[in-house]
Amino acid sequence: MSKPTPISGFPEWTPAQQMIEQSVLDRIRTTFELYGFAPLETRSVEPLDQLLRKGETSKEVYLLRRLQSDDDGGPAGDDALGLHFDLTVPFARYVVENAGRLQFPFRRYQIQKVWRGERPQEGRYREFLQADIDIVDRDTLPAHYEAEMPLVIGDALRSLPIPPVRIQVNNRKICEGFYRGIGLTDTEAALRAVDKLDKIGPAKVAELLAETAGASEAQAKACLALAEISAPDTSFADAVRALGVSDPLLDEGLAELTAVVQTAAAHAPGLCVADLRIARGLDYYTGTVYETQMIGYERFGSICSGGRYDNLASSGNVRFPGVGISIGVTRMLGLLFGAGALTVSRDVPTCVLVAVTAEEQRSASDVVAAALRSRGIATEVSPSAVKFGKQIRYAERRGIPYVWFPGADGDEVKDIRSGEQVAAVAGQWTPPAADRTPVVGRARTGA
Repeated sequence: MSKPTPISGFPEWTPAQQMIEQSVLDRIRTTFELYGFAPLETRSVEPLDQLLRKGETSKEVYLLRRLQSDDDGGPAGDDALGLHFDLTVPFARYVVENAGRLQFPFRRYQIQKVWRGERPQEGRYREFLQADIDIVDRDTLPAHYEAEMPLVIGDALRSLPIPPVRIQVNNRKICEGFYRGIGLTDTEAALRAVDKLDKIGPAKVAELLAETAGASEAQAKACLALAEISAPDTSFADAVRALGVSDPLLDEGLAELTAVVQTAAAHAPGLCVADLRIARGLDYYTGTVYETQMIGYERFGSICSGGRYDNLASSGNVRFPGVGISIGVTRMLGLLFGAGALTVSRDVPTCVLVAVTAEEQRSASDVVAAALRSRGIATEVSPSAVKFGKQIRYAERRGIPYVWFPGADGDEVKDIRSGEQVAAVAGQWTPPAADRTPVVGRARTGA
């Protein structure tokens, strides 16, 4: 077999990194469930007409095609399917299809892979894991759910061994109302242009506003002035009003964003900041939008984002408005792995290696291992009955902290880090809590 060629954008973690990821997912899942979100998993593929109907995503979707294709084709054929690029669109489809069986408001979390055909770079992948939460209701969704999202995410991310985070919040109604107030009619084009501010800078955004949204020089200048407003408290509203633009939708957005910022300040001071340059490029957002940065990693952009959507899910005259936010787990971990910012206390789950005295006595070691496993202690049996010194070195190489020695006159267990060796009974001995499972933490040298 020739040497395989790596495929960029499809990360494959080491076992140690994978254990870190599993620990992170467990903590995120625990937080989501503490807030009453129930688990859900949707299929990996969706009809192309559904994937492409909202936002500028046509270049990002991976198509599904069989090598041995039948000629039955049709709208349900493989050539009409694509891998989902996020979890919100498939979730909206799921809600519409299963509305008769769901209890509203419906709170779900979803942790799955998604696929996006963008250019791979540090922190950006073609295949990656997302952890989403959404709340949807029938016909109307109270605005207080928009204020709840940052609290859930704040708790979830604070439970992880990562740098502190800052959640930037805005409201699409503020932007759209402001653009209407200054005379722009293509508000979606204006939003998409402003969403590129961090990537291309204000001068290029001004040009883009003129080209795609028909903005005059004065209108582009006003859009950029709005985008410059940022505040950790409700003073952002006064700054917006000082620009002298009025519109009912603008007023509605200011009231909703004020409530989000006030709620966050009351329950998690310092977590949220109102940042009016945050627009989110997808067209389906209609209210509050969120982006989250890790302190020290701001140059890489958001690791967690989402927003309110009113028109993504509908069936006839019935709408299912929702609000959701997604943690880019692979993105977040990829940045931290690249900086060497995360550690795990050992590279394997194993806590105890049971030594084998002689091959004909391996069954005795198997009995010890089974007894330890029955009590939740991760245990391996030595692969060979070589000298005990070599079995201990095998454990050292794998990072296993304890070696168990079966004996005719009683067993002993050795902490190979300290050298301490004591008598032990497999049905009673318990390792310290810190050794029972690998411990994930932040490296001192991390960014």
